[in-house]
Amino acid sequence: MKSYKELPGDAGSNIIGQVTAQANRLQQRLASVKHTVAIMSGKGGVGKSSLTANLATALTLKGNIVGVVDADINGPTLAKMMGVRNATLEYTPAGVKPAMTALGTKLISMDLLLAEDDAPVLWNAHTQKDAFTWRSTMEIGALREFIADTEWGNLDYLLLDLPPGTDRLPNVVELIPNLGGVVVVTIPSEVSQLIVKKSITMARDVLKVPIIGVVENMAFYVCQHCGEEEPLFSVDETLDKIFQESILDRIPFDSKLARCNDHGTPYIDKYPDAPTSQALMKVAEKIQNFFNRSTNC
Repeated sequence: MKSYKELPGDAGSNIIGQVTAQANRLQQRLASVKHTVAIMSGKGGVGKSSLTANLATALTLKGNIVGVVDADINGPTLAKMMGVRNATLEYTPAGVKPAMTALGTKLISMDLLLAEDDAPVLWNAHTQKDAFTWRSTMEIGALREFIADTEWGNLDYLLLDLPPGTDRLPNVVELIPNLGGVVVVTIPSEVSQLIVKKSITMARDVLKVPIIGVVENMAFYVCQHCGEEEPLFSVDETLDKIFQESILDRIPFDSKLARCNDHGTPYIDKYPDAPTSQALMKVAEKIQNFFNRSTNC
């Protein structure tokens, strides 16, 4: 057994060399990515993953090469939403080839590594109680591997679908110091806005990450009989000033989008004329414009 005094000297494990090598691989992968975008909320249940899947599709349909990282390690959903849940990952000397959707969007997700539908993500430890203590560190390690060990090729956009929680963005910024920007998702609910405002403050004021804009998801629904817009939530839908200043668009609720997600069908491609599809395409266009302005400045 190694003594305590031997640990600072690496104890023969070369852990410093391993971490350095992976960090170098991460930077090499990111060098072939033009723009990195984190999709975040801070609150669960606002449709963030659904929005990520459809924004990735929208950007792909606009002629971009798009990759997506399902950064929700413990609750991955994008593989199912994007129709690649049965994909078999191919391992090559250059890295893992990501799953590819029917439209050509690339995806890596923990769900592609789980054997069964009901299989939880379990971390190696003497007991799962011990694993809980180190879970945040292990999640960062898994996310680092997803980005560094995946053979992305050249990408115009790499989208990262973050799990709920204001502590998630700092983990991403640690891995990607030059993160291109953040899209923040909320719904017309005072509770949602209360929590999401904390995420905006964390990104803008603490981490100094550019805010691309805010998307108000499930903002309303369009009546199938009269075509009028009706509120989905029985609350005052006036957005707080912090959201109004950077709103990208208000996305209508459409039950067909949820069905498409369940079946792994690209909603925007199947219903291009739907109000929800048109709103999502506008958000994708504004994301492109954000980076075009940044490049020209």
